[in-house]
Amino acid sequence: MIGILQAKFKSFIRNPWTFVTFTGMSLIFALIFGGAGVDKAFIPVYSSDETIKDSYIGKQLVKQDAFQFSWMSEEQLLEKIEKGNAENGVILHEDDFEIIVGVDSFNTELVNEMISSVYQDKAERERIVELANQNNKDSDFILAKLDTALENPIFDVQTATFRGEGAFVYDNSLHRVFGFSLFFVIYTIAYNVLPILVEKKEGIWDRMILSPLKKWEMYIANLLYSFFMGYVQVLVIFLTFRYIIGVNFHGAFFETLLLLIPYVFAIVSLAILITALVKKVQQFNAVLPIVSVSMAMIGGAYWPIEIVESEALLALSKINPLTYGMEILTGSAVYGYSLPELLVPISILILMGVVLMGLGIHLMERRHI
Repeated sequence: MIGILQAKFKSFIRNPWTFVTFTGMSLIFALIFGGAGVDKAFIPVYSSDETIKDSYIGKQLVKQDAFQFSWMSEEQLLEKIEKGNAENGVILHEDDFEIIVGVDSFNTELVNEMISSVYQDKAERERIVELANQNNKDSDFILAKLDTALENPIFDVQTATFRGEGAFVYDNSLHRVFGFSLFFVIYTIAYNVLPILVEKKEGIWDRMILSPLKKWEMYIANLLYSFFMGYVQVLVIFLTFRYIIGVNFHGAFFETLLLLIPYVFAIVSLAILITALVKKVQQFNAVLPIVSVSMAMIGGAYWPIEIVESEALLALSKINPLTYGMEILTGSAVYGYSLPELLVPISILILMGVVLMGLGIHLMERRHI
């Protein structure tokens, strides 16, 4: 079995293009359709006083998460507004600010309120320093204590959102990352399982059986290799979006990596079944796109399954591994579900994997392909 795995990895090193192609396509499609990394509204900022950039106001603008403030000259700011590259621009002064409105959207009021609160905080801190100096107190110590208190409040306030029945939370960037990753990994896994069909038809397996190698070891080696390559592909995609592009997984990044295992196992099993049902490589190449695209459309990879109203399509989604893969990942990263709350889709994927693999291997052996 170890020898087969070594041969598989050596073959991959010589010809990694299937893995590279589908990994690259996942990244490209998720970037194009997901708008990944463009979650913040762009706001150009200018100040005639360069010290403001490094002052309390400038530092607070950088810390906030709602907008992407970019410092530039006044001419560049006005050009951005005129060309429609930014809805609003901000000109900062020592004690007040101006908002240049290009498009009067809801962001305009949000920017105004956010910057107003920063200036208000600045005024309060200046008042604290003034009072401390009047009473011969250490103002730096008092401000440090204030910052510590704000970062570690006495009361822990928890917020919750009430959603009506049938409503759902939609994170476009994460949905596209998850959807296209789960879709393209089907191809990677399937084309790594395909050599079983080729080797059986060419009689390679018959010659290997005459050796001390057992048949179950041959199956296990091929399936482990297919599982590993599929998992590594999704791992590379998720790592790229998390640490290079900066997609927010809402603190559930490592949980999603763990929860990928049942889905990859189910797809390996599905690939075994497809390989057992077809007789030729040409048939495999024809069937695989039909199955994978159908799974993606029905399972919610391209769009949220919550918006689908057809009862027939919803019924078909219940027997689709991709549906439960998306449910697990979005449940963990978007809704913040714990592992016990995700046990149902995880169990269904494991059950699907066991049934599909058992059926696929049985058909392979019965047909003697």
